[in-house]
Amino acid sequence: MRRPDVVLPPQDLFAERLLAVLSGARPVHWMLGWTVGEAYEQLVRLAPGAPLGAAAGHRRPVVRRCRGFRPCSGVVEAYASIASGARVRAMAFRLEQGADRRWRCAAVEIGGARVTRDDA
Repeated sequence: MRRPDVVLPPQDLFAERLLAVLSGARPVHWMLGWTVGEAYEQLVRLAPGAPLGAAAGHRRPVVRRCRGFRPCSGVVEAYASIASGARVRAMAFRLEQGADRRWRCAAVEIGGARVTRDDA
Protein backbone atom coordinates (compact mmCIF):
# COMPACT_ATOMS: atom_id res chain seq x y z
CA MET A 1 0.00 0.00 0.00
CA ARG A 2 1.43 3.36 -1.06
CA ARG A 3 1.34 6.20 1.44
CA PRO A 4 0.11 9.53 0.12
CA ASP A 5 2.82 12.11 -0.33
CA VAL A 6 3.20 14.17 2.81
CA VAL A 7 3.77 17.86 2.20
CA LEU A 8 5.67 19.46 5.05
CA PRO A 9 5.30 23.15 5.86
CA PRO A 10 8.18 25.21 4.42
CA GLN A 11 9.53 26.07 7.86
CA ASP A 12 10.05 22.37 8.67
CA LEU A 13 12.04 21.82 5.49
CA PHE A 14 14.17 24.92 6.04
CA ALA A 15 14.81 24.13 9.71
CA GLU A 16 16.41 20.86 8.61
CA ARG A 17 18.40 22.53 5.81
CA LEU A 18 19.67 25.32 8.08
CA LEU A 19 20.57 22.83 10.81
CA ALA A 20 22.61 20.80 8.33
CA VAL A 21 24.67 23.88 7.45
CA LEU A 22 24.93 25.33 10.97
CA SER A 23 25.94 21.99 12.49
CA GLY A 24 28.73 21.50 9.96
CA ALA A 25 27.06 18.53 8.23
CA ARG A 26 26.74 20.45 4.92
CA PRO A 27 28.80 23.26 3.40
CA VAL A 28 27.36 26.77 3.23
CA HIS A 29 27.22 26.74 -0.56
CA TRP A 30 24.56 24.00 -0.25
CA MET A 31 22.17 26.88 0.54
CA LEU A 32 22.88 28.80 -2.68
CA GLY A 33 19.57 29.17 -4.45
CA TRP A 34 17.71 28.66 -1.16
CA THR A 35 18.52 32.12 0.23
CA VAL A 36 17.82 35.75 -0.69
CA GLY A 37 19.20 39.05 0.52
CA GLU A 38 21.49 38.92 3.54
CA ALA A 39 20.68 35.34 4.55
CA TYR A 40 23.51 33.72 2.61
CA GLU A 41 26.06 36.16 4.05
CA GLN A 42 24.68 35.49 7.53
CA LEU A 43 25.24 31.77 6.98
CA VAL A 44 28.77 32.41 5.69
CA ARG A 45 29.58 34.19 8.96
CA LEU A 46 27.80 31.72 11.26
CA ALA A 47 28.67 28.34 9.75
CA PRO A 48 32.46 28.14 10.29
CA GLY A 49 31.98 27.77 14.05
CA ALA A 50 29.26 25.12 13.61
CA PRO A 51 27.17 26.87 16.30
CA LEU A 52 24.54 24.13 16.24
CA GLY A 53 27.04 21.26 16.15
CA ALA A 54 26.83 18.22 18.41
CA ALA A 55 27.55 18.67 22.09
CA ALA A 56 30.66 16.81 23.22
CA GLY A 57 30.01 13.08 23.28
CA HIS A 58 26.52 13.31 21.77
CA ARG A 59 24.94 12.37 18.48
CA ARG A 60 24.23 14.88 15.78
CA PRO A 61 21.75 17.63 16.69
CA VAL A 62 18.09 17.34 15.71
CA VAL A 63 15.20 19.73 15.24
CA ARG A 64 13.13 19.17 18.34
CA ARG A 65 10.35 21.60 17.54
CA CYS A 66 9.61 23.99 14.71
CA ARG A 67 6.80 26.50 14.47
CA GLY A 68 6.01 29.29 12.08
CA PHE A 69 3.42 31.96 11.49
CA ARG A 70 2.51 34.01 8.46
CA PRO A 71 2.43 37.75 9.20
CA CYS A 72 1.38 38.34 5.58
CA SER A 73 1.01 36.47 2.33
CA GLY A 74 4.28 34.98 1.07
CA VAL A 75 6.16 35.35 4.36
CA VAL A 76 6.81 32.86 7.18
CA GLU A 77 8.50 33.86 10.44
CA ALA A 78 9.70 30.67 12.13
CA TYR A 79 11.62 29.35 15.10
CA ALA A 80 13.09 25.98 15.89
CA SER A 81 14.59 24.41 18.99
CA ILE A 82 17.65 22.31 18.26
CA ALA A 83 18.65 19.54 20.67
CA SER A 84 22.00 17.83 21.06
CA GLY A 85 22.10 15.72 24.18
CA ALA A 86 20.94 17.91 27.07
CA ARG A 87 21.85 21.10 25.20
CA VAL A 88 19.01 22.98 23.48
CA ARG A 89 19.62 25.96 21.21
CA ALA A 90 17.22 28.34 19.48
CA MET A 91 17.17 29.26 15.81
CA ALA A 92 14.88 31.81 14.16
CA PHE A 93 14.52 32.45 10.45
CA ARG A 94 12.38 34.24 7.91
CA LEU A 95 11.17 32.69 4.67
CA GLU A 96 9.91 34.62 1.68
CA GLN A 97 8.06 33.18 -1.30
CA GLY A 98 9.26 34.45 -4.66
CA ALA A 99 7.28 35.12 -7.83
CA ASP A 100 8.25 31.58 -8.88
CA ARG A 101 6.38 30.27 -5.78
CA ARG A 102 9.62 28.88 -4.27
CA TRP A 103 10.42 29.56 -0.65
CA ARG A 104 13.81 31.05 0.22
CA CYS A 105 15.44 31.96 3.51
CA ALA A 106 15.77 35.73 3.97
CA ALA A 107 17.24 35.94 7.51
CA VAL A 108 18.74 33.68 10.19
CA GLU A 109 19.36 34.19 13.91
CA ILE A 110 20.78 31.81 16.47
CA GLY A 111 20.18 32.29 20.16
CA GLY A 112 19.20 35.92 19.59
CA ALA A 113 22.52 36.88 18.00
CA ARG A 114 21.86 38.07 14.47
CA VAL A 115 24.95 38.49 12.36
CA THR A 116 25.15 41.64 10.26
CA ARG A 117 27.77 43.08 7.90
CA ASP A 118 29.14 45.23 10.71
CA ASP A 119 29.87 42.11 12.80
CA ALA A 120 32.26 40.64 10.23
